[in-house]
Amino acid sequence: MASDQDDLTLRYEFKLGGEPGSPPNSIAQDPEAVAPQPDDLISFLTEPELAPLMPAPQRAARYMPDWFKQLEREMGMPDPNGLPGLTVKACLPVTDVFTLGWILPLPFDVRILVPEDRVNIQMGWAPDVPFQPVEQHHPGQIGAPNAPFERAMPLKFMNPWRIRVPEGYSVLFTPPFNHFQLPFTCFSGLVDCDRFAAKVNLPFAWTGAPGDYTLPAGMPLAQMVPIKRDTLLPRDEARVSNAAELAEQGQATYRKHNEESVYRREWREKK
Repeated sequence: MASDQDDLTLRYEFKLGGEPGSPPNSIAQDPEAVAPQPDDLISFLTEPELAPLMPAPQRAARYMPDWFKQLEREMGMPDPNGLPGLTVKACLPVTDVFTLGWILPLPFDVRILVPEDRVNIQMGWAPDVPFQPVEQHHPGQIGAPNAPFERAMPLKFMNPWRIRVPEGYSVLFTPPFNHFQLPFTCFSGLVDCDRFAAKVNLPFAWTGAPGDYTLPAGMPLAQMVPIKRDTLLPRDEARVSNAAELAEQGQATYRKHNEESVYRREWREKK
């Protein structure tokens, strides 16, 4: 949080969204000339005049939050089964989700002034940035002031990167997993980026306390996870476990609580 940022021009402007302050978009002369996307590649594309001015998306593993990195693996006391008492730092599923996909970063420093009512939010940025990095939505677009948005102004991060993925892939845009330190929450969405050739902007709600904030360029905004549509399971069931399944479950539960690092040794697949 900051209280004085002279290098940012504070301004407040009510907008319904739209394009006037958005990143530039090139108009292709011959869209048919675009080469097919390789089967093993995700591409982040932007205009040549923007590329040197802002951070590019990176693997999510590079954005592991400080609260997690600074946490010790052991608590210095045994657990109820006599094994070393462990923190969430030792939970490999948590580690794995931090490394899943890519992170879309904030392109420029943004100053946010959040009043006590959380509605009349003001925004500011350096006067020489090439586009407006944050815009506003009309509150009615999320049903405000009805619950759960009684005191909320929907905002939108303007994304300067187009995402290309192979045919058959969608991209899940979601708040960065377990980044509890962030004072905002982006709306999640699943976009068919193999077919949608435009940029995907990120609506969000302010979830932090009122105050004067500076969001630094490079701050993680959303996690992007490519999903192959034909791998989504089409069927489901909910039923009583059979005897073999109960025995398998019981053995796994016992080993989880009585063998150190058994998940790492026998059950985890490296991502």
